[in-house]
Amino acid sequence: MSTIETIPLRSQAAIENTWDLSKLFANDNEWDKALAEYEKLSEKIPGFQGTLGKSAESLGAYLDFTRTFLILEERLSYYAELRQTEDEGDNTARTMSGRLTMAFSQAHAASSWDVPEIQAVPDDRMREFLSDPRLAEYGIYLKKLLRFKPYILSEKEERILTLHAEGEGVSAEAFSVLTNVDMDFGTLDTPEGKLPLSQSTWSLFMENPSRDLRRRAYEAFYRNFSAHKTTLASLYSGSVKQDVIRARIRGYPSARAAALFPDDVGEDVYDNLISVAGNNLDALHRYYSLRRRVLKLDKLRHYDVYVPLVPQAARKTPWNEAVELIACALRPLGDEYVDTLRAGLLGRWADRYENKGKRSGAFSAGSFTADPYILINYKEDSIRDVFTLAHEGGHSMHSWYSARSNPFMHYNYTIFEAEVASTFNEELLFRSLLKNAESDEMKTYLINKRVDEILGTLYRQTMFAEFEKITHALEESGNPLTTDLLRGEYRKLLEKYFGPEMILEETSDLEGLRIPHFYRAFYVYKYATGISASLALAERVLSGGKQERLDYFNFLKSGGARFPIESLKAAGVDMSSPAPVEAACRTFASLVENLEKLIG
Repeated sequence: MSTIETIPLRSQAAIENTWDLSKLFANDNEWDKALAEYEKLSEKIPGFQGTLGKSAESLGAYLDFTRTFLILEERLSYYAELRQTEDEGDNTARTMSGRLTMAFSQAHAASSWDVPEIQAVPDDRMREFLSDPRLAEYGIYLKKLLRFKPYILSEKEERILTLHAEGEGVSAEAFSVLTNVDMDFGTLDTPEGKLPLSQSTWSLFMENPSRDLRRRAYEAFYRNFSAHKTTLASLYSGSVKQDVIRARIRGYPSARAAALFPDDVGEDVYDNLISVAGNNLDALHRYYSLRRRVLKLDKLRHYDVYVPLVPQAARKTPWNEAVELIACALRPLGDEYVDTLRAGLLGRWADRYENKGKRSGAFSAGSFTADPYILINYKEDSIRDVFTLAHEGGHSMHSWYSARSNPFMHYNYTIFEAEVASTFNEELLFRSLLKNAESDEMKTYLINKRVDEILGTLYRQTMFAEFEKITHALEESGNPLTTDLLRGEYRKLLEKYFGPEMILEETSDLEGLRIPHFYRAFYVYKYATGISASLALAERVLSGGKQERLDYFNFLKSGGARFPIESLKAAGVDMSSPAPVEAACRTFASLVENLEKLIG
C-alpha cells in the first residue's frame, strides 16, 4: 500500500513532464467552443445531399467541407481522449468524451448517405471527375473508396446493415464484461501478503520466479475460465458467425477476404506467414528446451514459459539519458529524424511518468495538426521502458512524416504498416545497446529479452492467426463451433508451436477462449508481418547506404498514399513474398543460438 500512496496526483505532476495539448486546444473552454462549432457544421451536411454526382466542382465542394469538418473532429477527439487518459477518474474529461460521442453519432448519422452517393456516380462520369484538377487532392481518397463499390448494397439494405451494426459488438462486449468484471479470480497468498489475481495481474504472476506461485495462479485463473467455458465458446462462436454473415451479405468470398480487402492484402500473405512460421519451429522448440534446462525443470509446464530466464540487469536510466541512448541508436537515420525526435521527447510530446488515475501502458497518438503525443509510465530502473519509449517514438515519427507529406484525407497509414516503424526503432536500439553492453550480464539480458519479444510477436501472433483461419473456415464449411471443437483445434496448435518439451495442462487449451483480439478477426497477423518487415528493413538500412535510407523515409512519408504491401515494397521489403518472414525466423534462430552459448 505504501507504494500506491507515493504515486502523485495529476495536479502534482511537474509541467515539463507532461504533454502540451495546446496545439490541439489551449484549454477545456476552447474545446467547448470548438464542439459547438462542430455541432453547427454538422447541421450543414444534409444540404449537400443529391449534389455529389452533378460535377467535379460540387463533389469537390463537399470534400472541402468534409476535410475541414474531419480535421476539427480529429482535434476534438484527440484532446478529449488524451485528457481522459491523464486521469481516468477525472469527471470533467469523462463528460467531455461523453458529449463528443453524442455529437459524433449525430454527425455520422447525418452523413450516412455520402459514401453510397459517391459510389452511385456512373463510372464514366467518375473517371471524368478524377481527371479534373479540382479533385487532385482527393484522388487517392476517392479511388480507395470506390474499391468497395462491388460490395455496396442498395440504400435500403445499407440502412438495415447500419442499424444492425450496433448489435454486432455484443459478443465482444459480453466477453469483456464477463472476463474483466463478472469473473472473480480471488487472491493468492504470496510472501508479500494476499495479492489479487485478475486479467491485469495475470502476467505478473506468470513472470514470478516462484514456480509454486505460478502454478497456483495458473490453476486458479483457468479454473474460472473452465467454469464459464461453454458461455465463452458461445460468445466466440457468435462473433465468428457475425464475421461470416457480414462477408456473405456483401458478397466477399470469405470472412478473411473481407477483413484483408481494405488494405488490399492478398490471402497468400496470410498463408505465407503461417506456412513459413510452421516450417521454422525448430529454433522455437530449442528455446523451450533451453528454458527447461536453465530453470532446472524435469518437465516444462505451460506456467513456466513467461518467467524471465535472465534477471533484469541492474541499471538506472533517467529520462534524458534514455532519450540520448535512443538518439544514438537511431543516428543512421540522419539528423532530421534524430533531432526532431530528441526535441519532442525532451520537450513536451510525452506525458512521462505515472500519476494516480493515469492510464496504464503506453501509446502514441499522432494527429494531422498537432504533435504526435506519447503516453508512457516511465520507470528509470526498467530497461524495458527505454525500449517502450523507442517503440512509441517510432510511431510518433511515422505520424510526423505522414502528416507533413500528405493531404489530410489520406495521411493516415494502416495498422499493417504501423508496427513496422515502431519495431524498427526497437531493433536499432537493441543492436546499439548490445554493441555497447558494459557487462556479459547486460548482453545476456538483452539477447534473452529480444528472443522473448520476437517469439511473442512473430510466433505467438502467427499461432493466433492460424487459429482464426481454422475457426472461420470451419464455420464457413458448416461445422458448428462447439466448446470441444474449439478447444481441440487450439490444443493442436499449442502442441505444434510449443513442441515436445511442453507438458500441457488439461485446461491449457482454454487459452483460446480468453484472447480478446479474437473478437477483432484477422487483426493479430499484422503484428507478425510488422516485425518481419521491420527486421528486414533494419538490416537493409544499417548495411546499405543513402538509397536504402531514402527508401525507408519514403515509406515513413507515404501515409495512406499507397496500400501497405506497395509502400513496404517501395521501401525494399516485399511482404507478398515469404522471404521477410523466413529472414525473421533466421534472426530468431541466431539469437537463440547466441543465448544457448551464453547460458545453455
